[in-house]
Amino acid sequence: MALKLGLLALDVFPFNADEAVVGLMAGHILEGRWPVFFYGQAYMGSMDASLVAIGFALFGQRVIVIRAVQVLLYLGTVFTTMQLGRRIFRSTRVALIAGLLMAIPAVNVTLYTTVSLGGYGEMLLIGNLLLLLALRIAKRKDENWPYLVWGFLAGLGFWAFGMTLVYILPAAGLIGWVMWRGTTRSLILKRILGAIAGFLIGAGPWIAWAFTKGPTQLIQELLGSAIAGVSPGGPLEVIGSRMLSLFVFGSTVSIGLRPPWEVRWLAIPLLPVVLVFWLIAISNVILKLRQPGPERDGRRLLIGVSILLLVGFILTPFGADPSGRYFLPLAAPLALFAADFIWGLKRRINILILSIILLCVLGFNLMGTLESALRNPPGLTTQFNPITRIDHNHDQTLIEFLEQNGAQRGYANYWVSYPLAFLSGERLIFVPQLPYHQDFRYTSRDNRYAPYDYEVAKSEQVAYITSNHPALDDYLRSSFSELELTWEEARVGDYQVFYRLSRVLVPEEIGLGITTP
Repeated sequence: MALKLGLLALDVFPFNADEAVVGLMAGHILEGRWPVFFYGQAYMGSMDASLVAIGFALFGQRVIVIRAVQVLLYLGTVFTTMQLGRRIFRSTRVALIAGLLMAIPAVNVTLYTTVSLGGYGEMLLIGNLLLLLALRIAKRKDENWPYLVWGFLAGLGFWAFGMTLVYILPAAGLIGWVMWRGTTRSLILKRILGAIAGFLIGAGPWIAWAFTKGPTQLIQELLGSAIAGVSPGGPLEVIGSRMLSLFVFGSTVSIGLRPPWEVRWLAIPLLPVVLVFWLIAISNVILKLRQPGPERDGRRLLIGVSILLLVGFILTPFGADPSGRYFLPLAAPLALFAADFIWGLKRRINILILSIILLCVLGFNLMGTLESALRNPPGLTTQFNPITRIDHNHDQTLIEFLEQNGAQRGYANYWVSYPLAFLSGERLIFVPQLPYHQDFRYTSRDNRYAPYDYEVAKSEQVAYITSNHPALDDYLRSSFSELELTWEEARVGDYQVFYRLSRVLVPEEIGLGITTP
């Protein structure tokens, strides 16, 4: 909590469009418009926005409330990781060490558990709860209620974020194995039906949407259709590219050697020590694979989560995006295995050296996080493309300028439109139909909320807002001139505003706002 609050006080997390969409959804929920899924993404439910809506109802519609929800979710993840440590390794010390490693984690984990992208915090917490319940079922074979609760959480997690499958499948495998070994057929059927009933209730919104509109789009989204085609080439070439991303980019970001948004080594004085530590700790996991003992089921669960995540990354289009967010489920298994390794050293080295090893890892994580935070801009950012990194310190100035000049409707790019809508209380509506890539690539998926199209379409005056894109600015000027339009321009921070156009102009008229490869 101290680390999160300190970083939030330093204001080192730039506000992003995905976070703005969560905030807008939460505001719409309070108005009685409850969406089943994250706007424009049918593989992520609206659970995060619903929780944020509760926060908004209590404390007002502010960015800090969105992040407070994420902090509370992550506190639950830290606590449940410690409970997994106690349950699997039967050691309070292992639980405490794992808790420390989760409390001061790699910069990647700190980033994506503080800002909201729509469901990652819920996935981590529900995933841990699913593992805990699976272990309880494996230990206490006479209880029936855990099957119903497990099924409900599995369904809820599946709707909240389809990536929760990396927890559901290994946990279901353990539960199935336990039932098959020591349960009568009639009791197996009863418990399976209980789990299915729980799942149907938890996944109710997903199932209802699929029933009314068909499951095709939902299944395609779960398999990564949103970024399919990003990796060109044949199947072997694509898989090779994803494996390279996994081992080069995924591994380094997961253990904190670099921040997820750039290739830059962190905490260099401690980096060699920590790299050796993780190599030995992971080797220790492999060596203990066949080791018998009461913790064997728990170890297999954690390994199952990790393997399923890595295989899914390689075999689905999500592997084309090496952003660190897809490696978040590795955080708890890595912390638990590292804690077990550290505490296991007590038989060979004294407690002082053991403490120094732990402090080196924690110090490395903290140093890397602070190094990244103090390089502001960009700060702790979710943006990988420098062109999308906008200095939001000028947002209020932009809002005031647009309102003073009657430029309240128009067109912008994804990274401008939704933050502007949220921060202005939806007084300013700009449809994201402008490209932000330097090569003018554009996808209609950027346009997440159809009612905004209607608001802009009925306006008698439109403006265009670009950010960090001189080539697009020149293109707009030449297009306006060719159509013999008059207009005015202003520069506000990173934003270029084209306003007071002599007539309404839609982007399609000048070849923009159309999906291009």
